[in-house]
Amino acid sequence: MKHFLEILREATRNKWEKGALSDYRGKTYTFAELATEISRLHYQFEQLGIRPGDKIALASKNSSHWAIAFMATISYRAVAVPILNDFTPEATEALVAHSESVLLLTEPKTWAEMHVENMPLLRAVADMDSFEPLYSVDGSFEEIHKASLREIPAVYPASERERATSYTVGELDDLIIINYTSGTTSSPKGVMLTARNISANIEFALNTIPVEEGDNIMSMLPLAHMYGLAFEFIYPLCGGGHVFFLGKTPTPTLLMQALADIKPYLLITVPLVLEKIFKNKVIPTLNKPLLRVLRAIPGINRLIYNKVRKQLLATFGGNIREIIAGGAAISLPVEKIMKHVRLPYTVGYGMTECGPLIGYSRWDSFRLGSCGRAVDKVEVRIDSTDPHKVVGEIQVRGANVMQGYYKNEEATAAAFTKDGFLRTGDLGIIDRHGNIFIKGRSKCMILTANGQNIYPEEIESRLNSMEYIAESLIVERNKHLVALVALTPDGADLQAEEAKRIVEEHRVELNQHMPAYSQVVSVEILTEGFEHTPKQSIKRFLYK
Repeated sequence: MKHFLEILREATRNKWEKGALSDYRGKTYTFAELATEISRLHYQFEQLGIRPGDKIALASKNSSHWAIAFMATISYRAVAVPILNDFTPEATEALVAHSESVLLLTEPKTWAEMHVENMPLLRAVADMDSFEPLYSVDGSFEEIHKASLREIPAVYPASERERATSYTVGELDDLIIINYTSGTTSSPKGVMLTARNISANIEFALNTIPVEEGDNIMSMLPLAHMYGLAFEFIYPLCGGGHVFFLGKTPTPTLLMQALADIKPYLLITVPLVLEKIFKNKVIPTLNKPLLRVLRAIPGINRLIYNKVRKQLLATFGGNIREIIAGGAAISLPVEKIMKHVRLPYTVGYGMTECGPLIGYSRWDSFRLGSCGRAVDKVEVRIDSTDPHKVVGEIQVRGANVMQGYYKNEEATAAAFTKDGFLRTGDLGIIDRHGNIFIKGRSKCMILTANGQNIYPEEIESRLNSMEYIAESLIVERNKHLVALVALTPDGADLQAEEAKRIVEEHRVELNQHMPAYSQVVSVEILTEGFEHTPKQSIKRFLYK
């Protein structure tokens, strides 16, 4: 297996004058400029006393500068710590401290609300938008930054491309990423991913969907999530493609315009986007009285579906070779229509702990309702008496699978079986052709329609610490989060209206500490309390 940084180095040298990274409707960086900026950051890292193996945290919205900072970090053989931009400054601060990061690149408004005394190993902070210093322990960062502008040219000429990309790649088993699965401030789970984990994913993607000359791709999923990081950024860049960053979740209007402008060859998305398009446009059109009659006529129906397909592909920019949905299941009615119109879509399966890919099949061999087959160098098994018929936990082993959780030996031990398989926490079966079908989740995690992971215990922990709240449970209803609460004896003595007023105030306060996708929309008071197991855990299954 070739280290993905070696692949990137070859692509950089071969595509030196070509576009590599762009902020949509903003600046474009060629591969030459990418290599130059990486060299400039390497100079700064060295002068700041950062060593290979040190941690560098990245906490901001998607951008070309985020991508440059990430590549500079791992090509310096430091460890990148991507932190979701939606996390609160408090949560970001906690993860910087937990990861033992020595450098933070973030936005000034985030840094303004953080407290340096809570991050004892932090030496310096830079503005992600400009790479200019925001803070350093000894005040030296300002001069180091200025010196890097003097010492490193504005852009290296082609004659120096080899010297500009002569960074040490490192070993495949080097730790390169710590990716946190949530923003909890109690016992966070930082997934430790090696160069081997990432290289296995990138190698598979490049072999399965080769990047062709002139290919563009659009990055709109969070780069702090492995799905977007691996397949909207690292893979196409290693293939010599051009990555366009939308910066934040686009409005439908902006998304359609971006697709028309960028004309991506591949669309990496979550089911919510596809479902909105089909439910709002395609299905209402196909259900018009005349079309319903015509769709029942063999031959005519194929003409109708072909026209819909042509219009859809034009909507996606006209160059789409495949659409890959992941992070959640597609609703069956929408998926059936997608199959009828022969939309080149497929559904993948993965998790952060696998960097992230586990299952995938090309669109023309994709089985309806599945999430693909096991990818190369990964072994998938079902922990049941009959994997083809009896649902069991999906377990995986192979080159994609993480080292473990950072500074969390207990969680690491619990995540693996005795023979080295990772427990995914997902339930499913595998048919005789190797297609994986997910039937449910054994974990408490809530997966939103747009692919965000929500860990109820994190929210419940905060809620339980509030006055009059004895216990709480976060559930998903109609795609929104609802808090069920049991009151303390003092709370139970309150008048009903007074209790409602207090828990509503708690809800508002709670949401101030939660990212947008974890906001609680309402609170219900259970006057009889929760039912418990013998171990006094709440019987969660009773409250779905």
